[in-house]
Amino acid sequence: MKYVILIHSNPQPWGHPTGDFVTENRALPAEQREAMNTAFEALLTELQEKGELVGDEALGDPASSVLYRWHDGAPLPSDGPYSEAKEHLAGFFLIDVENVERAEEIAAQFAGPGETIELRPTMWPGGEEA
Repeated sequence: MKYVILIHSNPQPWGHPTGDFVTENRALPAEQREAMNTAFEALLTELQEKGELVGDEALGDPASSVLYRWHDGAPLPSDGPYSEAKEHLAGFFLIDVENVERAEEIAAQFAGPGETIELRPTMWPGGEEA
Protein backbone atom coordinates (compact mmCIF):
# COMPACT_ATOMS: atom_id res chain seq x y z
CA MET A 1 0.00 0.00 0.00
CA LYS A 2 1.40 3.34 -0.98
CA TYR A 3 1.07 6.45 1.14
CA VAL A 4 2.25 10.01 0.79
CA ILE A 5 3.65 11.75 3.86
CA LEU A 6 3.05 15.45 3.27
CA ILE A 7 5.17 17.97 5.15
CA HIS A 8 3.28 21.18 5.94
CA SER A 9 5.25 24.06 7.36
CA ASN A 10 5.20 27.80 7.92
CA PRO A 11 8.87 28.73 7.91
CA GLN A 12 10.11 32.29 7.60
CA PRO A 13 12.18 32.39 5.51
CA TRP A 14 11.49 29.40 3.33
CA GLY A 15 14.27 26.84 3.33
CA HIS A 16 15.20 23.19 3.43
CA PRO A 17 15.14 21.23 5.62
CA THR A 18 12.08 23.01 6.93
CA GLY A 19 12.85 22.28 10.58
CA ASP A 20 15.95 24.48 10.41
CA PHE A 21 13.71 27.45 9.58
CA VAL A 22 10.87 26.84 12.06
CA THR A 23 10.87 28.93 15.24
CA GLU A 24 9.73 26.03 17.44
CA ASN A 25 12.61 23.86 16.20
CA ARG A 26 15.19 26.62 16.56
CA ALA A 27 14.13 27.10 20.20
CA LEU A 28 15.24 23.57 21.07
CA PRO A 29 18.73 22.98 22.53
CA ALA A 30 21.33 22.18 19.84
CA GLU A 31 21.89 18.72 21.31
CA GLN A 32 18.19 17.89 21.04
CA ARG A 33 18.02 19.14 17.44
CA GLU A 34 21.08 17.07 16.56
CA ALA A 35 19.57 13.96 18.21
CA MET A 36 16.32 14.48 16.29
CA ASN A 37 18.21 14.89 13.00
CA THR A 38 20.24 11.74 13.69
CA ALA A 39 17.06 9.78 14.46
CA PHE A 40 15.42 11.06 11.28
CA GLU A 41 18.43 10.08 9.14
CA ALA A 42 18.33 6.62 10.75
CA LEU A 43 14.63 6.36 9.87
CA LEU A 44 15.34 7.26 6.23
CA THR A 45 18.14 4.69 6.09
CA GLU A 46 15.82 2.04 7.53
CA LEU A 47 13.07 2.87 5.01
CA GLN A 48 15.56 2.68 2.11
CA GLU A 49 17.01 -0.62 3.32
CA LYS A 50 13.53 -2.15 3.63
CA GLY A 51 12.49 -0.82 0.23
CA GLU A 52 9.67 1.18 1.81
CA LEU A 53 10.86 4.60 0.61
CA VAL A 54 9.73 5.05 -2.99
CA GLY A 55 10.77 8.68 -3.34
CA ASP A 56 10.83 12.09 -1.77
CA GLU A 57 11.18 15.69 -2.82
CA ALA A 58 11.42 19.03 -1.11
CA LEU A 59 9.35 21.74 -2.77
CA GLY A 60 10.47 25.26 -3.61
CA ASP A 61 9.23 28.50 -2.12
CA PRO A 62 5.43 28.55 -2.45
CA ALA A 63 5.68 32.20 -3.56
CA SER A 64 7.28 30.93 -6.80
CA SER A 65 4.35 28.65 -7.65
CA VAL A 66 1.73 29.33 -10.29
CA LEU A 67 -1.86 28.37 -9.68
CA TYR A 68 -4.18 27.41 -12.57
CA ARG A 69 -7.93 27.61 -12.12
CA TRP A 70 -10.54 26.96 -14.75
CA HIS A 71 -12.30 30.23 -15.61
CA ASP A 72 -14.62 30.97 -18.56
CA GLY A 73 -13.68 27.75 -20.31
CA ALA A 74 -9.89 28.14 -20.08
CA PRO A 75 -7.14 27.75 -17.53
CA LEU A 76 -6.36 31.05 -15.84
CA PRO A 77 -2.89 31.31 -14.26
CA SER A 78 -2.35 33.37 -11.14
CA ASP A 79 0.44 33.91 -8.63
CA GLY A 80 1.05 31.40 -5.88
CA PRO A 81 0.85 30.44 -3.19
CA TYR A 82 -2.15 28.26 -3.79
CA SER A 83 -4.09 29.44 -0.78
CA GLU A 84 -4.35 32.27 1.68
CA ALA A 85 -3.30 30.01 4.52
CA LYS A 86 0.01 30.62 6.26
CA GLU A 87 0.96 26.96 6.07
CA HIS A 88 2.22 25.55 2.80
CA LEU A 89 3.17 22.17 1.48
CA ALA A 90 6.92 21.93 1.94
CA GLY A 91 7.65 18.48 0.56
CA PHE A 92 6.60 14.86 0.43
CA PHE A 93 7.78 11.29 0.87
CA LEU A 94 6.19 8.41 -1.04
CA ILE A 95 6.33 5.15 0.88
CA ASP A 96 5.20 1.62 0.02
CA VAL A 97 4.41 -0.39 3.15
CA GLU A 98 2.53 -3.55 4.11
CA ASN A 99 -0.37 -1.92 5.95
CA VAL A 100 -1.79 1.32 7.36
CA GLU A 101 -0.37 0.60 10.83
CA ARG A 102 3.20 0.66 9.43
CA ALA A 103 2.41 3.87 7.50
CA GLU A 104 1.11 5.51 10.69
CA GLU A 105 4.18 4.33 12.62
CA ILE A 106 6.47 5.94 10.05
CA ALA A 107 4.48 9.17 9.66
CA ALA A 108 4.49 9.78 13.41
CA GLN A 109 8.30 9.84 13.30
CA PHE A 110 8.24 12.65 10.72
CA ALA A 111 6.48 15.05 13.09
CA GLY A 112 8.66 17.88 14.36
CA PRO A 113 8.26 21.17 16.19
CA GLY A 114 6.32 23.73 14.13
CA GLU A 115 5.40 21.27 11.39
CA THR A 116 2.25 19.40 10.49
CA ILE A 117 2.52 15.96 8.94
CA GLU A 118 -0.26 14.51 6.82
CA LEU A 119 -0.49 10.84 5.89
CA ARG A 120 -2.64 10.09 2.86
CA PRO A 121 -3.08 6.88 0.85
CA THR A 122 -2.45 7.05 -2.89
CA MET A 123 -5.10 6.00 -5.37
CA TRP A 124 -5.17 4.32 -8.75
CA PRO A 125 -7.19 5.97 -11.52
CA GLY A 126 -10.05 3.62 -10.59
CA GLY A 127 -10.10 5.01 -7.08
CA GLU A 128 -8.71 2.09 -5.09
CA GLU A 129 -5.75 2.51 -2.78
CA ALA A 130 -2.47 1.43 -4.36
